[in-house]
Amino acid sequence: MSTSTTASVSTHILDTSVGRPAEAVAVHLSARSGGEADWQALGGSATDADGRCKDLPALPEGTTHVRLDFDTETYFAKKQAAAQQDAPALRDSENGRPVFFPEVTITFAVVPGEHYHVPLLLNPFGYSVYRGS
Repeated sequence: MSTSTTASVSTHILDTSVGRPAEAVAVHLSARSGGEADWQALGGSATDADGRCKDLPALPEGTTHVRLDFDTETYFAKKQAAAQQDAPALRDSENGRPVFFPEVTITFAVVPGEHYHVPLLLNPFGYSVYRGS
């Protein structure tokens, strides 16, 4: 058992529409101590070529809840601009927008001393998350 007084967090993103890591997705990390406390923005990062955020800020001591905010709209807009021939990706989107969920926010509870790896499986019209290892 770890004796650390803080939890730690990591994430990665897989774009399930192409079966590849999602590169250059901005991820912002916030934390709070207690369900009624205000969120404290801790900073952010972006996913690398492997879809991983390896440099998210450390959580402060006493953190009980963590929030990850993913900028999915910018990712899909860049992807769509790079692949204009991929018109079927827009067929169901409203107003020609390349993504139905412009951002994804995941909030979860943590306990000190544990590591939380929270992957995001993403496509233009849906997403799924889970506690990984």
